[in-house]
Amino acid sequence: MKNLLDYLQSELKEFIEPKFRAKQIYEWIYKKNAKSFDDMSNLPKELRENLKQNYYIDPLKKLKSEQSKDGSIKYLFELKDGKTIETVLLPMKSETVDEDGKITQHARYTVCVSSQVGCKIGCAFCLTAKGGFVRNLSAGEIVAQVLYLKNENNIPYERRVNVVYMGMGEPLNNLENVAKAVKIFTDNDGLAISPRRQTISTSGLSSQIKKLGEMNLGVLLAISLHAVNDELRDKLMPINRAYDIASVMDAVRNFPIDMRKRVMFEYLMMDGVNDHLSDAKTLVKLLHGIKAKVNLIYFNPHEGSEFKRPSPENMVKFQDYVCAHGVTCTIRQSKGLDISAACGQLKERSRVE
Repeated sequence: MKNLLDYLQSELKEFIEPKFRAKQIYEWIYKKNAKSFDDMSNLPKELRENLKQNYYIDPLKKLKSEQSKDGSIKYLFELKDGKTIETVLLPMKSETVDEDGKITQHARYTVCVSSQVGCKIGCAFCLTAKGGFVRNLSAGEIVAQVLYLKNENNIPYERRVNVVYMGMGEPLNNLENVAKAVKIFTDNDGLAISPRRQTISTSGLSSQIKKLGEMNLGVLLAISLHAVNDELRDKLMPINRAYDIASVMDAVRNFPIDMRKRVMFEYLMMDGVNDHLSDAKTLVKLLHGIKAKVNLIYFNPHEGSEFKRPSPENMVKFQDYVCAHGVTCTIRQSKGLDISAACGQLKERSRVE
């Protein structure tokens, strides 16, 4: 059987007759939260039976969820083949109401999705890579993560979420399926999530950044930089030996970006490793001529790691220098740290773990 979530609406029209039924199916799945083909009451019974025999719409089985004190929720999902992935729902803004009970601000969420089971990049500071690479996720398995979290948390259809491809895996090592997921999310008869609400993060695969740019999907780009010289980056991120910093910067300079947006550079700060003022100075030079935003991230500790969190003082000094030299720079407060849902802490897990 095949996962119906793997298909673009245009692909459904190739084997669903008459073609308008494809739009109805899309609306049942993405707008009306249909849990089975039997729920699709305006489809002919014969079509529903055919769909039941050949397709499914539930590629994920929730094994576990944990809620952080900051409201973040980490989900452990089992896939059809028994492999597991983790997905995180991040509350960005809380709902507020006035004295009359009228909503003055709707809650806003970001979903951090996984694109692979495991990861082959092998970053020294990341827990995901410790279990090695298992396989790519299909487009439908990526899409299902957002669909499940919206349904599970009663996020109304009209409330759009942000999607960040920053969970397990290197998205650009699964570019075809990630790009297809972007298109499925964007479909107005589906979840209608604008590409500008979708951010693809990469460890710096220069050739793939170029291919992503040529697709002109309209998504935002985030670069996991984490070091400002090749010697250190080689140690932290072995992928740098194939794609050095110069090649990454060249690819970024040629990446199409909305004039209102910036390329995000993620910089994971590790005590005594890459948090010196000299690193900040080099970073500013690297970003010259790039419309960039730097996100400084505290290293998130995990068992067996040799690295430590930097001091808040060093974080602020680093930020102040970068900002003073004309580059937008923020310090990201990691969400979900207490439930191992922060950056670099996701991994494939067993049922009993």
